[in-house]
Amino acid sequence: MRPRNKGTLSCHDVQRMAFGWVQEHLLLPDRGRKCAAATVLGVLLFAAARVTSVFRACQRLRDAPGDQALRNALVAGLPPDIAELERRLNRSLVGSIPKRVTKVARPWAIDLTLIPYHGSHFADPAEIVRGPAKGGTTHFHAYATCYVVRRGHRYTIAMTRVEKGEPLAEVVKRLLRIARRSGLECRYLLLDRGFYATAVIRDLQAARVPFLMPVVHRGRPPRDPAKSRGTRRFLRWRRSGFDRHTIGPAKGRRVTVDICVSLQNLAGRFEGKRGRKVLVYAFWRMPHRSHRWFRDQYRLRFGIETSYRQMNEGRIRTCTRNPAHRLLYFALAMILRNLWVWLHYAVLAVPHRGGRLFREHLMRLEDLLVLLEHGVECQLHLVDHITLHDAPPIAAK
Repeated sequence: MRPRNKGTLSCHDVQRMAFGWVQEHLLLPDRGRKCAAATVLGVLLFAAARVTSVFRACQRLRDAPGDQALRNALVAGLPPDIAELERRLNRSLVGSIPKRVTKVARPWAIDLTLIPYHGSHFADPAEIVRGPAKGGTTHFHAYATCYVVRRGHRYTIAMTRVEKGEPLAEVVKRLLRIARRSGLECRYLLLDRGFYATAVIRDLQAARVPFLMPVVHRGRPPRDPAKSRGTRRFLRWRRSGFDRHTIGPAKGRRVTVDICVSLQNLAGRFEGKRGRKVLVYAFWRMPHRSHRWFRDQYRLRFGIETSYRQMNEGRIRTCTRNPAHRLLYFALAMILRNLWVWLHYAVLAVPHRGGRLFREHLMRLEDLLVLLEHGVECQLHLVDHITLHDAPPIAAK
């Protein structure tokens, strides 16, 4: 769905495209005159653009239903099975990704994000995961996402809920299965150091998926560095190079990975720091290029942290205990970010020798959210006055 006027991109175009991306696969039904699907999604998109709650959005929009009526419409309209809701939202994520992204195998990145939660579980204790203190709590709703990289532009292509006690290997397999349903091919996988585990590596090797991840140095370092064993011996290297390493339990099934050691000189790079920084990566079925190539390729994964920061700029704030609603709000933020990337590719970019010329300065993510907010205001009309009920008289002096 493209803008009607090729010369401009209006707030109505942004609002119509955001509605189409979500409703095409979410299939939210109408529930009465006040809670039509367009109205419900309009309130949700307004709350996401303003980074506020559904309650506040219903207060600020004149033609919006009450917050409780809107929640009832969501409960009645969303599929009762949260797995089915997750499938629909994943189809919305990849529904309008350009075909050029799907034709060639490209690097994928997988990571976890934790949304702080202050409360108890809704129906199952496994809904809440524990983690390091963040946002004043150690309880979180956890989500795993996978994104694809093409010329610096990142599209989120899969997401899934992570429950308490769920092995990371199962999470990675499920994400890869979801991403491959859209017809995308993985060139190689970029993983965080949290995925450096025997079970994850074994499953990736069994699935023939090339990967690259940092090595975790476990155990207490010896007093004499010359006696270092395991992966700590790579920290003593004075030159960059390659090696092999076997990990796993002594009496169990072990796995072997290739090792890349990259030494980085800190002099002149970081203020107040001198010496050398040793970066150790584990990889499998990737070409043996220079150590700088491995270091630069892994830096592509850092973009997923930026995606999470941008997701929080368009995520509805809520205190609901319903995990389905929280999943919907998280997915809406990721869909809006995908829409922003797609607009830069399909609308704002201009033809150029060797490809398209992207003009990121024309529309930042916050500009997209402002346009979306104004589009919903034109649809549901913003409350532009404050009603005073039983105002106390002004005492005369």
